[in-house]
Amino acid sequence: MIETERLVLPPPDPLNLPLRAVELGCTGRWELLNVPGPPESTLPHGLPPCAPDLQQEAEQLFLSSPAWLPLHDVEHAARKWQRETDPWSLLAAVGAPVPSDLQAQRHPTTGQVLGYKEVLLENTNLSATTSLSLRRPPGPVSQSLWGNPTQYPFWPGGMDEPSLMDLSSREEHEEELDFEKDLLTVPPGFKKGVDFAPQDRPAPAPGLLSLSCLLEPLDLGGGDVEENEAVGQTEGPRGDAASASPCRAPLARASSLEDLVLREAATAPPEPPQPPLQEQWAVPVDVTSPVGDFYRLIPHPAFQWAFEPDVFQKQAILHLEKHDSVFVAAHTSAGKTVVAEYAIALAQKHMTRTIYTSPIKALSNQKFRDFRNTFGDVGLLTGDVQLHPEASCLIMTTEILRSMLYSGSDVIRDLEWVIFDEVHYINDAERGVVWEEVFIMLPDHVSVILLSATVPNALEFADWIGRLKRRQIYVISTLTRPVPLEHHLFTGNSPKTQGELFLLLDSRGAFHTKGYYAAVEAKKERMSKHAQTFGAKQPGRQAGPAQDRGVYLSLLASLRARAQLPVVVFTFSRGRCDEQASGLTSLDLTTSSEKSEIHLFLQRCLARLRGSDRQLPQVLHMSELLHRGLGVHHSGILPILKEIVEMLFSRGLVKVLFATETFAMGVNMPARTVVFDSMRKHDGSAFRDLLPGEYVQMAGRAGRRGLDPTGTVVLLCKARVPEMADLHRMMMGKPSQLQSQFRLTYTMILNLLRVDALRVEDMMKRSFSEFPFRKDSKAHEQTLAELTKKLGSLEEPDVTGQLADLPDYYGWGEELVETRSRIQQRILESVNGLKSLSVGRVVVVKSQEHHNALGVILQVSSSSASRVFTTLVLCDKPESQGLQDRGLATPTADVPHPDDLVGFKLFLPEGPCDHTVAKLQPADVAAITTKVLRVHGEKILEDFSKRQQPKFRKDPPLAAVATAVQELVRLAQACPAGPPTLDPVSDLQLKDVSVVEGGLRARKLEELIRGAQCVHSPRFSAQYVKLRERMRIQKEMARLRFLLSDQSLLLLPEYHQRVEVLRTLGYVDEAGTVKLAGRVACAMSSHELLLTELMFDNALSALRPEEIAALLSGLVCQTPGDPGDHLPSTLKQGVERVRAVAKRIGEVQVACGLNQTVEEFVGELNFGLVEVVYEWARGMPFSELAGLSGTPEGLVVRCIQRLAEMCRSLRGAARLVGEPVLGAKMETAATLLRRDIVFAASLYTQ
Repeated sequence: MIETERLVLPPPDPLNLPLRAVELGCTGRWELLNVPGPPESTLPHGLPPCAPDLQQEAEQLFLSSPAWLPLHDVEHAARKWQRETDPWSLLAAVGAPVPSDLQAQRHPTTGQVLGYKEVLLENTNLSATTSLSLRRPPGPVSQSLWGNPTQYPFWPGGMDEPSLMDLSSREEHEEELDFEKDLLTVPPGFKKGVDFAPQDRPAPAPGLLSLSCLLEPLDLGGGDVEENEAVGQTEGPRGDAASASPCRAPLARASSLEDLVLREAATAPPEPPQPPLQEQWAVPVDVTSPVGDFYRLIPHPAFQWAFEPDVFQKQAILHLEKHDSVFVAAHTSAGKTVVAEYAIALAQKHMTRTIYTSPIKALSNQKFRDFRNTFGDVGLLTGDVQLHPEASCLIMTTEILRSMLYSGSDVIRDLEWVIFDEVHYINDAERGVVWEEVFIMLPDHVSVILLSATVPNALEFADWIGRLKRRQIYVISTLTRPVPLEHHLFTGNSPKTQGELFLLLDSRGAFHTKGYYAAVEAKKERMSKHAQTFGAKQPGRQAGPAQDRGVYLSLLASLRARAQLPVVVFTFSRGRCDEQASGLTSLDLTTSSEKSEIHLFLQRCLARLRGSDRQLPQVLHMSELLHRGLGVHHSGILPILKEIVEMLFSRGLVKVLFATETFAMGVNMPARTVVFDSMRKHDGSAFRDLLPGEYVQMAGRAGRRGLDPTGTVVLLCKARVPEMADLHRMMMGKPSQLQSQFRLTYTMILNLLRVDALRVEDMMKRSFSEFPFRKDSKAHEQTLAELTKKLGSLEEPDVTGQLADLPDYYGWGEELVETRSRIQQRILESVNGLKSLSVGRVVVVKSQEHHNALGVILQVSSSSASRVFTTLVLCDKPESQGLQDRGLATPTADVPHPDDLVGFKLFLPEGPCDHTVAKLQPADVAAITTKVLRVHGEKILEDFSKRQQPKFRKDPPLAAVATAVQELVRLAQACPAGPPTLDPVSDLQLKDVSVVEGGLRARKLEELIRGAQCVHSPRFSAQYVKLRERMRIQKEMARLRFLLSDQSLLLLPEYHQRVEVLRTLGYVDEAGTVKLAGRVACAMSSHELLLTELMFDNALSALRPEEIAALLSGLVCQTPGDPGDHLPSTLKQGVERVRAVAKRIGEVQVACGLNQTVEEFVGELNFGLVEVVYEWARGMPFSELAGLSGTPEGLVVRCIQRLAEMCRSLRGAARLVGEPVLGAKMETAATLLRRDIVFAASLYTQ
């Protein structure tokens, strides 16, 4: 029992032990004495003081040994301080900054204070979450680079910031309020409110504030009555006029307000509006004239090269020195990078920053290496790499720049230049919209440098950028390539025929038909010999590996003999690239020294990989190819291997490179020769010939500047020689124009909806797709103003009494004409309608030259795409046409009476009748009559053509012509309102609902027109002319207003549909305010709706990190496939849940009117790599992943890299919504993915 009690007791404190520590001098020696007590020292002042650890003391006394606490006496254990409750303190809030001030308004002559006016103050309480101004204070340092999804972007350049006048002006759609009757007086939840009844107190002049009411509670000294009376006398009639107004107050306290130290502003008369200037936003620069005074204009350039810049480069540098924006559209290898280098050096000189954007990550890595070697202070920002973000020059992809702009990154503040490389990538259907968003969102202080290959509409694109940013864009284009190209056809397939290389297009651009026919003959001769030897029945295409091997061996032997290596072979298939490279087993193009250099370089680059990764089959195979001077480059190759191939190719150690089209997209790797395996490619839907732009882009890799006098381009003719017309179009056709790929995305809509000052409609207005319709907006506004002024000067028509139905009569007539036009259009679109327009049919012609003139069809063209009807039409004699041509529709046309509107009021010549032959389009036929004449069309046409010659012009027409004309005149005289026409329902058998309803409506309108009373008034004609002029002006004004309004936007219906989707899913409310789910979706880089729904449905929270990563791979994987049957049950259920959520979103989209079907939306998910990603996240080596899927290694790596980016965006979204558990899981998932060869550092960044 005693031992148990000893164990329960707490251990004794060190101070309670029977020992005492004594310090001996300053040596740090201690001795223990068998005497209890505190430590001592032999020093004169003792031990230095030390405070006990209060936390440990509290834990020891109160937590470790709670038995020591007293049970009943708590006075010494806890203390309480009494305070007085003050509920009103809960309602206290920091006052908002004053958004406005009062300015004194003075008489311009006497200086007398007339009143006070409220003016809006700028830059009050600015922050990143309330303002788009650059004057707002910077955000936290941790968010200075990437910004924050909750921050506002900076104000886009080219958009007018709303001024006080804009805010105070009432728009048409705003409700007009009566501030005396329509004000709400009782707030929600209150029983009583505020009485806004007008007091017996006049108000100041219009536009000024009545401070007598505002300052009534203040004791400001009463004022001087005599002075106020004097003021009233000096105003004279102005004061009398003011006294008549119920809102005008005497300036009783105007003088006393001088003591309030108000800011005074002198009123200046407003400047008259200036007419819009017709500015030229795209300015072409003449690159043919030399820049002789370049070094005089720039004596101390920011950067100097070891070579003399070309003329176009000097022109661009001169404009950069002026801080102008430039668009350099130059040929491949012309030296566009020189312009970018000078801009970077200029920014470093100005101590500002530059952003260099590229369309692909590989080009970003290359430019980082090149610019870092040149300038040093260069950073790189990609999806998975962040190097030196504080550098003056940042290299990134365009998507990252867009994210920084939307998130309000503070990097934009110091930005001077944004360099867009490979601008022609805007034609990409998937990513082209990113370029347009960036162009629109860039602030005004940022200048742009556009680098592109030659495009035919460079001026149009630059004009759009200039109008968008309201600054001139200088367009600089090169005329010729620095290294000319020669294009050949190769028909050989063996050592005997390796010399069959035929010149087709020389370096001067001349097309050689002789070379083409020589290639055709060579191919034909060999095919005939082959048929004589092996029989005539041979396959039409020699596509086997053996045939390809013979073709390439003979071609490479020929090029090697001509010293035209290195070669880039463009093949439009990843599998054929690998097959062709693997088939050349006997080809060895490197020397022993080159093999040694290649071996050392490979060892040095592969040393960063783990042991199993260095033994991957693709690594071993590529190493063997590289040792022999061969290389393969496509998306299925591992990224580190692609970089090794690129570096060895740039050193000249890779002699033959088999690559796909992606190698030509911006990667600056010129070769001596370019070979096309074929001129046909599969664009995702079908096989087609190469476009001229695609051919020029790839062929431009031939010819190394400074090394080769000419570049060689070879097109292989394996099966047959292509048609000459196809070759001519591909080689000499114009490259593809820059076209808008603008489309609405949910991320764009949400990012703009969360900012009150920005509208999605403004983004759509400024897109390149709307540019052709919006470029004349200034002219439309000016025309609208002129029409408004003209309309105000017109006399109002009298519509009283008998003329009361005059406006209705005009409207009925216009509607009848429009209804008949729609019915006639449907008739001419129908098969029976076109059949009725046969030779001899009498029709009513209404075109620019003829107005309701009868004609007879003489000939019908055989083309079904564009029908043309050659018709004999009545007209006036040429002599009478100068006086009056009733066949022409003139503004002073006769006033239409009911018979004229109901019928056609056929044209009848007043003098001698004449005829003409006209080629009519279907739209020129106003009506098809029931009459058919027997005419000899060929004779009439021959006679009319003959009489058009000067010597036969006075000959009389043939009898057939005269008979036809007389018959037409007789019909016109017999039926002035027009002969009977074919009924679309009964005669032409058109059962369309719109045609039937249109016919019924036309008959109803005819009855209304016949019953109109205004036509009986003697003043009908004069008043109708006035009304018609007014209505035409109003119609034109309505058309111009529509063109200037948001309703004319092409994508406006889709925008409303997408907003309805967001409203249905709960991302925005009824007022358009972005809710929490919408803010979370803004943080997503792709699949924003699906990821947000999965997060808010808690579909990911219960899963492990590796399972989340595996499921999300279905959103980023580009390889279609099924997940397989070997997945765990958790993953199978997760896949089905993701598909169910996607199906629900797709159904909402269909219900809201979007064109994308549910199957198409769900089909965007590809779960073919779920098992691969799951095992990789669990730690499986990459060498074992190859057996799980047949997907190429490069695509697997790309999928995992994009998946890691998505995990990081989900981590940020989880933190935003307050889900720390999910955020930690996403962080863990990203960490599990980022390892080994998948995330090996780029060789360009080392």
